[in-house]
Amino acid sequence: MSLRHIFIVYRKELLDLLRDRRTIISMIVVPVFIIPVLMTGVGGAAVKIVIKAQQQIPDVMVLGGEDSPATLAALRALRTVKLAPPSADFTNLITEKTIRAAVAIPKGFDAALQSGEPTGVQIYIYEGELRSSIGAKALESFFQDLRERTVRERMAARNVPEMLLHPLNIRQTNVAPPKKVSGNLLGSIIPYLIILMCMTGALYPAVDLTAGEKERGTMETLLCSPVARTDLVLGKCAMVLTASLVTTLLSLGSTGASFMLAKKMAAGMAGGGELPLTMDVSSLAAVFVMMLPVAIFFSATMLAIGLFSRSSKEAQSYLQPLLILTILPAVASLLPGVELNYRLSLIPVLNVSLVCKEILSGTFHWNYIALIFASTCVYAFAALSVAVALFKRESVLFRT
Repeated sequence: MSLRHIFIVYRKELLDLLRDRRTIISMIVVPVFIIPVLMTGVGGAAVKIVIKAQQQIPDVMVLGGEDSPATLAALRALRTVKLAPPSADFTNLITEKTIRAAVAIPKGFDAALQSGEPTGVQIYIYEGELRSSIGAKALESFFQDLRERTVRERMAARNVPEMLLHPLNIRQTNVAPPKKVSGNLLGSIIPYLIILMCMTGALYPAVDLTAGEKERGTMETLLCSPVARTDLVLGKCAMVLTASLVTTLLSLGSTGASFMLAKKMAAGMAGGGELPLTMDVSSLAAVFVMMLPVAIFFSATMLAIGLFSRSSKEAQSYLQPLLILTILPAVASLLPGVELNYRLSLIPVLNVSLVCKEILSGTFHWNYIALIFASTCVYAFAALSVAVALFKRESVLFRT
């Protein structure tokens, strides 16, 4: 193995790749411009939609209650809802979004409240629909206030102290520092984003440097050079790794800037201060170090698949299932109850995602960190060995 030859191959592939417009788009334009625009645009639009829905007065329907004038009068006086004429077809009106919610008041409701008899109301909503939930929440708040007011009046009539309703107070106090809180909130997002960007950043260069060269007919010329095939593979893999890391770093930078902008936008729309979310740079650097063998593993695996493929189209068809298989364990780390242990420490991608989440929250399990880093290095070496073995086989390089 010659480091000089590896560097020559690396420099040659780097120059060729930088001349390709598609590479510039996939490595720079997409992570730096398109992803932030999507994040801020979609996030800002979602916040505006929620605020607009909260500002609108929902139309609701009252079913029954003709013999409960006090309750009806109080409902009509509400400023948070607008009463619609009653209809027997209220369920269809709710699902068609003509009205947002309905409440059924039983017969003798006011009388039952006065006499102390048990009674209740039924609220009908369109579950999962934002404006329907807002209308139902307004109705529920009204009847909860009515219930509490009725209880207070009954206790006052019997000369019972109101303090009996609240024999104890329950409070929650956060004992974790802001860095740990922020790391716990963002620890699930950032590892997933890094894994995804490592994968997508290596995708196009790996295909272009293998199956692409087969299609262009430059593979034969490259094999005639006085460079060992192992050096050729290592040089190509270093180029794919560079593309993967550059894409990841640019994506993290642009995502961080977009996140800070989104925080200010959300704080401005809410009328309050900025959200107390911070990120420890040292923890982020440790996460990036843990991701290095993962990036090498992705680069070598994609390089091997590209070498085995006859064309770029075939290589992409092979790599799409690999992308899904990579996303699944990364998503599994986001599930509640999935915690790091020695068994999960040996599962590729999932182990790194879990330990990075712990690192970002400020917890360093050095035994898990060492095991995961070592096992991922083994996986990366195995993938690189497979790529070298495939590059040494003429039957693979010149498949037809």
